[in-house]
Amino acid sequence: VNPTKISVRKQIAFVAQDDSLQITSTPREAIFFSAKMRLLRSTTNIELNRLVDRMLEELGLNHCADTLIGGGLVKGISGGERKRTSVGVEIVVKPALVFLDEPTSGLDS
Repeated sequence: VNPTKISVRKQIAFVAQDDSLQITSTPREAIFFSAKMRLLRSTTNIELNRLVDRMLEELGLNHCADTLIGGGLVKGISGGERKRTSVGVEIVVKPALVFLDEPTSGLDS
């Protein structure tokens, strides 16, 4: 398997330990943007919105879907919600393989 091939890279997702989310966006916007940039251009906004809604539901993010992600000095969603948003950003495109670095960091014990 050659990881530099685009066909291989499209099937793999990686969620880093440190969330790299925009603090001024919401979980809904972050997941939508990821899907919009990475799925086929022929995917309609209606299809994207349905996919995002399903992802928010599956990750338990409906209650904070339209709350700013925040971070630093900007109040936003909790650490667990941030981590689940990061996971959603990657798995919204349905990769065959997902790598998670420290998947439980930010989650309550």
